[in-house]
Amino acid sequence: MKLYDMELSGNCYKVRLFAALVGIELELVPVDLAAGEHKQSPFIDLNPWAQVPVLEDGEVLLRDSQAILVYLARQYGGHQWWPDSPVHQGEVMQWLSTAANEIHAGPNVARLIDKFGYPLDKARALAVSDRVLPLIERHLSEHRWMALGRPTLAECAVFPYIALGWEGGVTLEPYPAIRAWIERIKALPGFVAMPGV
Repeated sequence: MKLYDMELSGNCYKVRLFAALVGIELELVPVDLAAGEHKQSPFIDLNPWAQVPVLEDGEVLLRDSQAILVYLARQYGGHQWWPDSPVHQGEVMQWLSTAANEIHAGPNVARLIDKFGYPLDKARALAVSDRVLPLIERHLSEHRWMALGRPTLAECAVFPYIALGWEGGVTLEPYPAIRAWIERIKALPGFVAMPGV
């Protein structure tokens, strides 16, 4: 199973983290975004969207970290990570959507600006962060995990860009419940880090 990967990408890290937590071996294929490899053959032939990660598992070829997480969980990870019940799936999925929307537009964009020099709107990224982090803090002050009272795909989707937010000037100092949740994730068997985490 191949993961077309960029080490500093939080979206790639989501997949590497989940794979480590459930014991899936990945062959990592580095994609040099700085050199534009993601916009050239052979990578662009795999993913015309020109984005990492991409997962290749036999005949299965998937782009998008959230989609890859759901596939791996259903195919290899068991019901703990992606449950059967529609209502439980919905509880997990709402956090995958939060990761792809508010967390992406907030802490992730702030990091893209500060760490990689992207010409994006820093004030907006900080405003989105200031809106979403208190909501997550409130949730985690009442729940140990994002959904279902246990680690699920929601942790893998939400964790990276919150933990990396400091690289974009997003502090977690006002959020003790988020910081405690981060430590619980780091204590999970099989946890792997990435630069910045």
